Amino acid sequence: MMTSSLLRWTPAFIAVGAVAAAAIGVPLAASASSPLPHKTPSQVIELMASSHVSSLSGTIEQTSDLGLPSLPKVGAGSDSSASSTLELLTGSHTANIYLSGTSDARIQVLDQLAERDVIRHGSDVWIYDSKNHTAQHATITAKQHGLPAKKVPMATPSELATKLLGQLKSTSTITVGADVAVAGHSAYDLILRPKATDTLLGSVSIAVDSTTGLPLRVELNARGQSAPAVSVGFSSVTFAKPAASIFAFTPPSNTKVTQLDKQHAKPKADAMPKTQAKAKPATTVTGKGWDAVVSISKTSADSELTGSPLFAQLTTPVTGGRVFHTSLLNVLITTDGRIIAGSVSIARLQAVAAAS
Repeated sequence: MMTSSLLRWTPAFIAVGAVAAAAIGVPLAASASSPLPHKTPSQVIELMASSHVSSLSGTIEQTSDLGLPSLPKVGAGSDSSASSTLELLTGSHTANIYLSGTSDARIQVLDQLAERDVIRHGSDVWIYDSKNHTAQHATITAKQHGLPAKKVPMATPSELATKLLGQLKSTSTITVGADVAVAGHSAYDLILRPKATDTLLGSVSIAVDSTTGLPLRVELNARGQSAPAVSVGFSSVTFAKPAASIFAFTPPSNTKVTQLDKQHAKPKADAMPKTQAKAKPATTVTGKGWDAVVSISKTSADSELTGSPLFAQLTTPVTGGRVFHTSLLNVLITTDGRIIAGSVSIARLQAVAAAS
């Protein structure tokens, strides 16, 4: 959790909540003004699955209350990667999102005095970072819809809801709560609760727009915590078609532009430095759904993690290693360099580590 290498191997249903953070100044939900027609959980899931919103403009905001300390003050010799990740987990982030048909889309993450954009306009995809004055460009085919998922810097409520349902549905008790209103739209509140008992997660709440079926907000709730541990939702949204100019992009003159390959996953071969490929760590998963535990073998990246000046500050010694704790996730870094992570108790992580 403290470096990008660990984030890549955190369980997806936690990672998307952790790396997609944004600020909110007013409550996103309130009681709906009039009762919605009754729907069963299956009907709300079907409404969500059948959603085909082709145009929208909105602002997505997310809060994170993971029980983490304030960002430590770090000096010039500190680990900037660890510091950036901690800020991502404790800080606030806002994104503007625009969609028009299948070939025009834009998500704009607003950082302090900077912005990051992923823009799709026809066959052109641009990935822009104003802080670093860099841009990446790719040309894609008409068969590819929307934005390149791996390049989007912040998850949308729809993406997060789809992932959570896919991973947790079979191990959940699902109900429909009281009607809610999100960004001025009435919504059904689909609530998933774990059948398992040894999990830090108490529930997941998905607000599904009653008209379009679009997920408008997702909340991850930790056991014993009143405020959502992670909330990703629209603070404003309209389903009108955005202006075409929003999707037109020309990089500023001081921008370094890199051309990407057709899969818009990496720079073209002639632009890539010749470096030795890093071996991927072996990853195993114990359990399923809410109480799944991911185990990652020792790699060269472990020295980056344990060598960080923040490592000792943010972890606690336990039998078998050190633990990084949030209200939604425990990460055990074992004495032999393995990483064991899950939304479960420390004892469960220690048992998995001992058995592997």
